Amino acid sequence: MTETYTATLDRIVDEGTAVLLLERDGETVEQRTLDVTRLPADGRHEGAVFTVTLEGGVECGDIETVEYRPGETESRRESIQERLDRLSSRLSDRDE
Repeated sequence: MTETYTATLDRIVDEGTAVLLLERDGETVEQRTLDVTRLPADGRHEGAVFTVTLEGGVECGDIETVEYRPGETESRRESIQERLDRLSSRLSDRDE
């Protein structure tokens, strides 16, 4: 059985292990680790978004493929920045 998930790179630990959060329908369903060398070079940064294919399913499957999604990564980054800007503005207004 092959399953495909959206994954977000949560962090890189020990400069060699990537921690991926696997998502389905906007919900995080699993956390997986992967050797950072298996990530595309342009996707080796926190917050990067990937399509991950697991052979054997989420419970016991191995990561087969990892494809970087630069457009979605940038879209998420912009959305987060907009939310931070709105929060900062509200906090400034409150403090005045």
